[in-house]
Amino acid sequence: MTDRCRRPSPGGGYCRSVSRPPFCVPPAEVRARPLVTARGEFSVLDAVPTCETVGTVLLVPGYTGSKEDFIALLAPLAAAGYRAVAVDGRGQYETVCAEGRVAYRLGALAEDVLAQTDALGAAPLHLVGHSLGGLISRGAVLRAVAAGRTPPFASLTLIGSGPGRIVRRQRWRARALALGLPLLGAHGMWRLTQRVEPGEVGEFLRRRWLANAPAQLAATGRTLRYEPDRVELLAAAGLPVHVLSGERDGIWPMPALDRMAERLGARRTVIRGAEHSPNTERPAATAQALIDFWAARGPRPRLPGAGAREHAARR
Repeated sequence: MTDRCRRPSPGGGYCRSVSRPPFCVPPAEVRARPLVTARGEFSVLDAVPTCETVGTVLLVPGYTGSKEDFIALLAPLAAAGYRAVAVDGRGQYETVCAEGRVAYRLGALAEDVLAQTDALGAAPLHLVGHSLGGLISRGAVLRAVAAGRTPPFASLTLIGSGPGRIVRRQRWRARALALGLPLLGAHGMWRLTQRVEPGEVGEFLRRRWLANAPAQLAATGRTLRYEPDRVELLAAAGLPVHVLSGERDGIWPMPALDRMAERLGARRTVIRGAEHSPNTERPAATAQALIDFWAARGPRPRLPGAGAREHAARR
C-alpha cells in the first residue's frame, strides 16, 4: 500500500506505509451503516444512485485498509448508476473482531464476502478487491465453485492484486509486523513504522491502525506470505476478470500482473501516475476504468493469452 504523499521508500511496504484515502468524511450521498448478513454485521459505506440502478458493486479493501480506501470512488460510481458498497472486513477498522486466527483465514474471509453478497441481494453484482482484498475476492469465487454453485458475481476486478504471495521483501515486512505487534503493541508499531501526519486524514489513519485486530493482521499477513498461485482455478471459473493496477507496484511486480491477465484472458488496465493503490491515488481514472469495464460487460471471457493491456489517461 503506497502513500504517495509521504513518499515511502522505493517499492512501498506494508510496515512502512498504508493506503491513504484523499478524504475520510463520506460525501452527502454516501451512507455509513451496518450490513447485516448470515455471518454477522459488517460496517459499510453505501452509495445508492439517484438515477436508474444498472448494477451493484461490492468493494473489498486490502491489508491494514478499510472501506475508506474506496471513498473517492463511491460518488462517481453512483453517478454512473451503480450502487457502490465498500466494506470493512472482519477485524478491520469498524467491523467487529472475532476470536482466534481461524476466523481470519482466507477461506473464512471469502465466506464473509459471499454472505455480504447474499445480504445485498442484487444482480448484477460486480466484485472488486484491492490487494489482499483481491485474494479474498478470488477466494469467494473459488469457494462458490467448490460448493457446486455458480459464482454470484457478474465480474471480478483485481486492483493491485497478484497471482499469489507477495514479493520476498514484502513478505519479510509482513512477518516483521506480525512479530512486532505482540512485543510493541499497536501504539508502539504505529510510532515505529509511521510518520505523524497532521490533519483529519492523519488522525483517521492512526485511529484505523489502532482499531485493526492484531489477530486479523497476523493471519492475513500470513495469507500474503504464503498464498499459492490459483490463476488456473480462477480462469476455469469462467468469470469476466479485470486486472487493474498503477504504473508501478512494489507488492506484486508489474510483469507478474501482466502475465496473470494474459493467463486469465482478462481485461488489463494500467492507471498512469498511480502505484499500488490507484483507488486512492487516482480515483477518477480508476472509477472510469471500472465503469468502462462493466459497460462492456467484461466483456465475455477471452481466450487465455488474449488479455489486452490498456493505459488509462492521467486524471
